[in-house]
Amino acid sequence: MEYNVEEISPVKRKITVQVPAEEANAAIMTSVALYRAQADIKGFRKGKIPSNVVEAKYRKQIYGEATTDLINYQINEIMSGLSLQPMSRIDVDAKELERDTDFTYSISFEVAPKLELPEYKGLSVEEVKAVVTEAEIADVEARILARNAEVKVIKDVRSPKDGEVATVTFGAYQNDRIVDGIQAENFDLVLGEGQALPEFEELVKTLTTGEEGETDVLFPEDFINENLAGQTVTMKCKLHAVKERIIPEMSDAVAQKAGFKDVETMRKGVEESFVGQRKQMNKSAAQSQLISQLIEAISDFPLPPAMVEDRIDRLIQDLEYKLDRQGKGLQSLGKTQQQMRDEFRKEAETTVKSEIFLLAVAAEEGLEISAEEIEATLSQLAIQTNQPLHELKKYYEDNGLLIPLKDSLLCDKASELIYDAADVKEIEPPVAGKKAAAKSEGKATSKKSNKKAKVAGRFANKSEAVAWAVENLGIKESTAKGYSLAKLEERAAQFKTK
Repeated sequence: MEYNVEEISPVKRKITVQVPAEEANAAIMTSVALYRAQADIKGFRKGKIPSNVVEAKYRKQIYGEATTDLINYQINEIMSGLSLQPMSRIDVDAKELERDTDFTYSISFEVAPKLELPEYKGLSVEEVKAVVTEAEIADVEARILARNAEVKVIKDVRSPKDGEVATVTFGAYQNDRIVDGIQAENFDLVLGEGQALPEFEELVKTLTTGEEGETDVLFPEDFINENLAGQTVTMKCKLHAVKERIIPEMSDAVAQKAGFKDVETMRKGVEESFVGQRKQMNKSAAQSQLISQLIEAISDFPLPPAMVEDRIDRLIQDLEYKLDRQGKGLQSLGKTQQQMRDEFRKEAETTVKSEIFLLAVAAEEGLEISAEEIEATLSQLAIQTNQPLHELKKYYEDNGLLIPLKDSLLCDKASELIYDAADVKEIEPPVAGKKAAAKSEGKATSKKSNKKAKVAGRFANKSEAVAWAVENLGIKESTAKGYSLAKLEERAAQFKTK
């Protein structure tokens, strides 16, 4: 076998392979021998069938498999000899083997570009100190209490209130047609926690058990579905039940349900967990700053197109998974596949640059990943996903995921090496209050005038407010009734300041 490597571009290679007739014949005879051992042809004993008979009967399968096996074997041999790692699928341009005939074929694939690495050791970076506030610990405790709340159906026929659970069936309609992705049956909505648009929650609060209602809702300009952003839809809803959540007081018994010995142990554990997670998060942020700084120093950085497309695929899959957990689908975004791909392209390119750069550093430093490290990582993944280790390993092997896993671990090692060699300066976290105060400077006057307008816009009762909204805002009476009195007063204040 002889081959010639052609550099099509900085990220693409083409290899033309020439196989002499002797090697082609050997590959064919190997395939014939395998079929001869298993063939069952009438008139012959198994394993004793003449080779020419077997070849004649199974010619198509024998020559096809001989061609595939020879090419796969030689590809592995060539890649090992050249120390090349394809960053894309290997495209093969080949005909079928023939007896006593030289065989020529070509393969093409994408590779990582050769980079002129900048100095990546001894860089300076700031890392935010990991601190936890009492308010954050209290917030975790509140969530633990909420998870341990007892939910009871309220027998009284009345409207639900903030803090209660409303079991509803709802759907959004435009032109009397339901909007895909914005509908649900027997959905438990916790009121007052911002799970739904305020106008919809106000509608739910006007209903009693078994009652139906509808209201027009204006979706915000930054709504996740761009086709509905800024659009008005009619939300139809039926209230099936009102449930109250009975929140317990914090006690050792509640802490034990959360997996702790007592309240003191729980609070200590929550604080340690917070600090650990925040420290890792802040460290990751510092590492990202270092990598970004280094990548920006590389002027010529061509990217393998297939790698970028693969990362876009993964980003869309991640988005689909997140939406699925919210009870939504990709169609709820109101975007085409191409629009989503275009939006994710820049992020994908940044990810690919980071991966290629870190793999280059790993190669420069001679970093390696052992079989034991891959085994440990798979064991951890098996525990996290609650899967048997042998099944997970087989899945990774069958789907060609072991090499990407190895690359990922190499990137982690390279990133750690750069971070360990850096001059890391720990800084105090920013004070949220000071930031908010700075942002609000210059707006105090407008807020005061808005407050005065709101006071001036008070109504004697909700009926008066509804009548005003219909006349001045041009909305339906049913929509106006869906707003709270406070919301209508706010709209009136905004109207008066225009």
